Amino acid sequence: MKIDIVTDTFAPDVNGVAMTLGRLIHGLRMRKHRVHVIHTGVTAKSGETCAAAVPLPGYKAVRVGLPKPFELRARWIKRRPDAIYVATESLLGKSALKAANALGIPVATGFHTNFHQYMEQYGMRGLRPMAMAYLKNFHQRASWTMTPCRDMMERLKAEGVENISLLGRGVDAGLFAPGKRCESLRATWGARPAVPVAIMVGRVAAEKNFELAMHTFERMKQEVPDLCGVVVGDGPLLAKLAEKYPWVQFVGVKTGEDLAKHYASADVLLFSSETETFGNVLLEGMASGLATVSFDYAASALHVHAGINGLKAVKGDTEEFTRLAVKALSLRPDHELRIAARKSAEAIGWNEVVSEFESRLKGIAKPGHDTVRKTTKRPKLSCRTLFLSDLHLGTRDCKAEEVVEFLKHIRCDKLVLNGDIIDGWALKRGGKWSSRHSRVIRKVIKMTEQDHTEVIYLRGNHDDILERFLPMSFGRIRLTKEHIHVTAEGKRYLVVHGDGFDSISTNHKWLAALGAVGYDFLLHVNRFYNSWRAWRGREYFSLSKAVKAKVKSAVSFVDRYEDLLQDLALSRKCHGIICGHIHTPADKQVGSVHYLNSGDWVESLTAIIEHHDGRMELVRHQEFLARLRNSSGIEPNELLGRRKPETRSAPSSTSRLERSQQALGGGESDLVHIEG
Repeated sequence: MKIDIVTDTFAPDVNGVAMTLGRLIHGLRMRKHRVHVIHTGVTAKSGETCAAAVPLPGYKAVRVGLPKPFELRARWIKRRPDAIYVATESLLGKSALKAANALGIPVATGFHTNFHQYMEQYGMRGLRPMAMAYLKNFHQRASWTMTPCRDMMERLKAEGVENISLLGRGVDAGLFAPGKRCESLRATWGARPAVPVAIMVGRVAAEKNFELAMHTFERMKQEVPDLCGVVVGDGPLLAKLAEKYPWVQFVGVKTGEDLAKHYASADVLLFSSETETFGNVLLEGMASGLATVSFDYAASALHVHAGINGLKAVKGDTEEFTRLAVKALSLRPDHELRIAARKSAEAIGWNEVVSEFESRLKGIAKPGHDTVRKTTKRPKLSCRTLFLSDLHLGTRDCKAEEVVEFLKHIRCDKLVLNGDIIDGWALKRGGKWSSRHSRVIRKVIKMTEQDHTEVIYLRGNHDDILERFLPMSFGRIRLTKEHIHVTAEGKRYLVVHGDGFDSISTNHKWLAALGAVGYDFLLHVNRFYNSWRAWRGREYFSLSKAVKAKVKSAVSFVDRYEDLLQDLALSRKCHGIICGHIHTPADKQVGSVHYLNSGDWVESLTAIIEHHDGRMELVRHQEFLARLRNSSGIEPNELLGRRKPETRSAPSSTSRLERSQQALGGGESDLVHIEG
């Protein structure tokens, strides 16, 4: 299988998630699977890609991945994996999940960290429901979710998340072993051979419940005055705790053999956290032959048998936890509980965990997908004509990547670009043209060369600079103001951008420019608003569409706009009209006139397709790609069914004919090209 893994944390990071991923990836590669890791590290080895990230405020060691939807989508279109595993729920993980869903690639997620419970530890209890809503929305988008904690699995099921399974953790009993006990290391801590050492291993942060750990250390020291307390790890609380508890040895981060030596040189492991989804350190302590003290949940619930191979208290019972820790001081290295802990750990290997992980990824991957990927080209819809408008290249909110992706799945005889393709207004205001905008232009030119596609470019109001050059042709590309398209059925459609019927765009350009600035501002606000909605677990919401729907003048404008264009189609003896401009996709039958609006590629992401039999259809980007890719064994031209246009009564007023004639200066323009 070809597997991509997306994560915020990876080696050399020192934490349970990074360690677990390292074990899983090594196991998969040993089984001949091709694994690529996309992570937030500073450097990338072979089989890895770095993603941008920002440090968590107040905790620079933790990086939060930034979204990269376009890069991920481009990568997976070019190198489509059989399955994707998203290990962390950051913005990077969310963008990976969305890209995988859009491309129809099966994706599994991992629930490794109780971020919603951390909110309480950091004094943000009010945000806990919002965090849980985000996590629920995140994991509901996956084909499968894996978590190492049975408690968390039940919690997610109760929240409505389906397809959840338990994926445990293993321990390297060869690395972590009692034989690595080192008296010289103990001496550096001030521990004599007969003096017990209590150790805590993990991130020195609030969510690890260090307040209870330090309190327990002091109670144990009251019982054994010579007790040595050791903390292995780093984190935001380190300096504060080191100052408050000078008798405790804070030795920093340890890894590999050094970490194994620190475990084995201790006697009691305190695992005081109540927010872990598992707790690898508990298994590492057991493998090292320590007396472990923990709460009865996560790894402890799975692997610790109270009084037999470890000590555990009811979750939340801090007094019981402390009492058991004091009791553990009397358990010497040869005690049967510590021997049983080692034997239990020896039976918990990584091979079984890797097998379970492999099985889950194979289960969500499509049968035979690897063979299909090697022998089948990208699915394409063959059609007669494609109509696009309002791409607004040169603006931040244009969906250039989606346009290119859409065009890669289309083979058409004719492409009609119906205005506002390049946003000259935005560029004059300081908009930036990027490489993603250039890719759209290159793709269109490539279509003319490889597929011999004829391109008709109609000027709009945002690219009205083309007016001075019309009409003009070069190669298979023709620039004009209007176009009459004749379908395979012989029906005539007038194609215009439509700004000539917008009195503000035509007669008050300064006001139209001001409106464009307002629209850009609305889109800017919309980005932040929808980021907030995503955190609340809600779907995308368009402010501009809501404004159009609520403001009566906007609604009446759209109605008048449609009526004027329909009347113009009648005056030109056309069966229908195809336009853009107002960013409102439509497919309507009004009396004898078929009104089509191709929408835009800022918010709607819509287009109009004429099939080879002459059928006209309004399609939406994601729906189109999903139906195209998921229709195995179906002929390309059968992929899209005909969507029946809406019908409303024809306008009764005939005087609008005169107004629509005047909008373009009277009779039929000599720039109109008749396709036939």
